[in-house]
Amino acid sequence: MTAPEVQLVPHTHWDREWYEPFQRFRLRLVDLLDEVLDRAEADARFRFTLDGQMAAVDDYLEVRPENRDRVVRLVRRGQLAVGPWQILLDEFLCSGENIIRNLELGHRRATELGSPMPVGYLPDMFGHCAQMPQILHAAGLDHACVWRGVPAGIPGHAFRWQAPDGSSVRTEYLAGGYGNAAYVFSDPGHFAERMAELGRRLKPSFGADPVLAMYGTDHSAPVGSLVKLVADLDPAQADVRITTLADYIGGRDPHDPSLPVVEGELRSHAAANILPGVLSARPHLKRALAHSERLVERYAEPFAALWSAEWPEKFLDMAWWRLIDASGHDSVTGCGVDETATQVFARISEAGHLGQAVRDRVAGGLARQVSRDAVLVLNPTPAARTDLITVDLEVPDEWEDIAVELPDGGRLPAQTEGRAEQLLLSEAMRGEDLPAFLPRVHGRELFGSEITHWHCDAQRRVLEFGVARHGGETPFDVEAVRAAVTGASGDWTVRIVRAAHRTVTCLARVPALGRTSLRAVRGGQPVQRPVRAEGRTLSNGLLSVTALDDGTLRVTAADGTVLDGVGRIVDGGDRGDSYNYAPPGTDTLVETPRSVRVGTAVGGPLRASLTVERVYDWPEAVDRTADRRTPATRPGGVRMDVELRVGEPFVRIEMTLDNASLDHRVRCHVPLARPAETSHAEGQFAVVERGRTAEGGFSERPVGTFPAHGFVDAGGAGLLLTQACEYELLDREVALTVLRGTGWLSRNVHPYRAEPAGPQLPIPAAQMTGTTCVSFAVRPHAGDWHAAGLMEAAELYRHPLHATPGTGPREAPPTSDRGLSVEGAVMTSLRRRDGDLELRLVAASPEPTTAVVRGPFLGARRVTVLGDDDSRQGEPLAVAAGTVRIPLRAWEIATVRLSG
Repeated sequence: MTAPEVQLVPHTHWDREWYEPFQRFRLRLVDLLDEVLDRAEADARFRFTLDGQMAAVDDYLEVRPENRDRVVRLVRRGQLAVGPWQILLDEFLCSGENIIRNLELGHRRATELGSPMPVGYLPDMFGHCAQMPQILHAAGLDHACVWRGVPAGIPGHAFRWQAPDGSSVRTEYLAGGYGNAAYVFSDPGHFAERMAELGRRLKPSFGADPVLAMYGTDHSAPVGSLVKLVADLDPAQADVRITTLADYIGGRDPHDPSLPVVEGELRSHAAANILPGVLSARPHLKRALAHSERLVERYAEPFAALWSAEWPEKFLDMAWWRLIDASGHDSVTGCGVDETATQVFARISEAGHLGQAVRDRVAGGLARQVSRDAVLVLNPTPAARTDLITVDLEVPDEWEDIAVELPDGGRLPAQTEGRAEQLLLSEAMRGEDLPAFLPRVHGRELFGSEITHWHCDAQRRVLEFGVARHGGETPFDVEAVRAAVTGASGDWTVRIVRAAHRTVTCLARVPALGRTSLRAVRGGQPVQRPVRAEGRTLSNGLLSVTALDDGTLRVTAADGTVLDGVGRIVDGGDRGDSYNYAPPGTDTLVETPRSVRVGTAVGGPLRASLTVERVYDWPEAVDRTADRRTPATRPGGVRMDVELRVGEPFVRIEMTLDNASLDHRVRCHVPLARPAETSHAEGQFAVVERGRTAEGGFSERPVGTFPAHGFVDAGGAGLLLTQACEYELLDREVALTVLRGTGWLSRNVHPYRAEPAGPQLPIPAAQMTGTTCVSFAVRPHAGDWHAAGLMEAAELYRHPLHATPGTGPREAPPTSDRGLSVEGAVMTSLRRRDGDLELRLVAASPEPTTAVVRGPFLGARRVTVLGDDDSRQGEPLAVAAGTVRIPLRAWEIATVRLSG
C-alpha cells in the first residue's frame, strides 16, 4: 500500500507577549531565528514558516539589523515564508479599520523583504469575524487558514468561507490545531513510525490532496536533525516533503466548486476552544483601545487629510504601529500576565496621545483663523450635524441669557452649566517680598491664563493682575511690574482676577466633515422639544427616563416602546480564569442593593441629568475548597450618571463601579420591550445575527456570551457601545458584562474547560479592584435595528463634535466650510495617500445601496483595501460636479481614491 504524501510545514507560533512580557519573549525569539537562519543557509532543503506575522521579523531585525540581507535572500529563495499580517490579532476586540491597517502594514513590510505569504493565516485567533473573507479577498488573497471557531460537519480539510457581501476565500482548516505534527518529533527514535501513523490517520480528511502536517507550537524551534530525519525516511512507509505553508496552500485550487460553504463569523466551540472569557477580561484595555482607535481613525486622519497643509505621516504611522501591536490576540485580550497588560495599556495610551496631538495640531491651525471671541467646531461625521458641545466662554456677567451665533447669522440656543470663580488669588504679602512673586509669571502666563492688564495701587497697597484665555495684543513687560513694586513696604495684597466666563452647553450646526465658528451673543433662543428635568424624570419629547425606587430606570420612547428596569445589576461568582468564565458549584447571585440614592434631575433645556447610586454587599471572593462564594462580603458601589440631550432618542449612561471583591462577574441588565430569540451586534464592518446559544462539542462548555463593538440590539432594546463588550441574550433581558474579576491567567482544573489554555500563573491585577467605568446608551424602539437607525445613532454617540477656542484676531471673520459628505454608506477611514484622498466605506445595510460622495475632487477610482489599483472594478468612476456615485452590494467594503 502506497504511503500517503505528507507535506511537513516547520513553523513557530510566536506569541509576542503573553505569560512573559514582550522583551523577555524577544530574547528567545532572537535565539530561535539565529538558529533558523543558520540552518536554512546551510541546507537548501530546510523551510520555515514564520507564523504569518511580520512583527516577529521586525522584532528580530531591531536586534540583528546586520541580518536583514540574509532574511531577504531566504524569503526570495522560498525557504522562509513571512507575512502577510503585521501581527496575529484578535478579530473581535479591535476596529475593522485596525484589521485592514494590520494587513496593509504586514503586506508592505513583507513585500520589502521579497514577497508576503499569499495566505490569510489566522491560526490561533479566538474565533473569526464575519467580514474577514471579504477583507482577505479585497487584498488579493484567495486563501485563508484557520483553526478555532470552525463549525461541526466540515468533512475535509478545506471549505469556502463566505462574507456577508458574498465574497469568499478558500479556507484551509487546521483540524487538530497548528501543532498537529509537533508530537512526532518528541522522540527521534519513533519519528518514522509516528510520521507514518500521522499520514494514515489524517489521510481520510485530505482525500486526493497531500496531508498537511504542521510541525511547530508556541515559541518552539524545529529539532536540529529535522532535514536528516525526513531524508532518512523510507518513502514506502512515510512519503514526507518539507515545505512552507505558502507552497502547500498555493498548490490548492482556490476556486474548487466542491468545497462546502460556511457563511459569516466562526465562533463554534465544536472542534476547538474559542476561549470567550477574553472578551470581558481586563475591560480597561478594551475601553482604551476603542478610544485611541477613534482618535486616530475619525479625528486625526480625516481632519489632517482635509484641513492640514502637511500630512503628518510619521506621527500617524507611529500611532498605527501601536494600535496594531496592541490588537494582538494575547494583548488587548487581557489574557497575559500583569506586566504584559501594563505594557499593552501604555502602548494604547501612546497611540491615543499621537492621535490627539495630530487632531489638536490641525484644530490649532484652524483656530488661528477664528476670532479669539469665538469657538471653532469640527465635525468628524461625513454628514451635516446639529449637535451639542460644551465649552468655556468668556461672557460678561450681566448677560443673564445667551445664545450662539453662526457664520450665517443664525442663532442657536445655549445652556449655562456654571459660572467660574473670577477671583483666583488674594494673597497677603509684605511689600519687600513682592518681587519674589514675579517668578510665578511665565511670559504672560499666570495661573493657567494670560495676563491682559495689571495695576499697582501704592495707596491701597494692592497689586492686581487681570487674566483671561487670551492676553490680547498689548505687550506685557514683567520688568515694568518689578520696577513698580521695588521699594514697596508694609502689608500688601496680591490679587489675580479672571475675566468673567462660564461653562456653556450649546447647539452647533456643522457641515459634513467640516468646520464652523460660533460666538456667544446676548439674549436667549427658544429650544424645540427642550429637555425637562422634573423630580426623578428626564424627558425630551422623544424619550422619557424615570429613576425607580430600586435604582433602575424606566425608559419610554415616543412610539410607546417601554424598557422597564434598565440598569439592573446582577453579581455572581467566577471561579474561572482570564480565558473562560465559570461559576462556582454553589453560586450566590446578588441582585438587591443594600442602599439606593436617587439624585434630583437637574439641567435643561439642552441637556439634563440625574445620578443613581447603589451599594451592594458582594461576597469577598470564591472559596475554591468549598466551591462557593464566601459568606464575608465587601461593599460594592455602582453609580449611574444618566443624561438626556435635546434631539436624541437614546439615554446616555456612564456607569462607575467601585469594586473591592474578587472572583466575580458583574452584569448590567437591560430589559427587552418584546420577546426575542436572536440578537444583532455590530462589529468589524458587519451586523451579525446570533441566537441565544453557541455550538458545542469540544472540551470547552459553550456559553451564550458574544462580542459586540458598536451596538447590540434585541427585542426593541438597542445598546450603543463605546468599546468592545461581552453580552448575553437572556429570556427577557440583554446582560452586558461591565466587570469580571479573576486572579489566574489559566487554571489547570476548570469547570468549563477540560484542558488548560496556558500556564497557571497569578494575575492579581485582573481582579479589577478599584474603579471601572463603562459608557453606553439605551435606545428603545419599534421595528428592527436597521429601521430604528441604530447605525446612525452609534455614529453620533461614539463621535462627538470637537470644539476648541479661537486664537485669531478679534476681527477675524466667521467661517464655515464643508469637507466631504457620504450618503448611503458608513465611512470608516479618510486619509491622504500618494497625494490623493483615500476613503473607505461599508454598505452597512442588508440591501444593496449606492454611496453618494460629495467633496473637493475631480477624479475617483476604486482601489483594493491595500491601496493598489483594483483591476476587477474596471474603469475610473464617473465624477460630476464633485459628486461620485458608487453602487455597492449589501455589506460591501469599498476603498476609493479621490483626486484633483
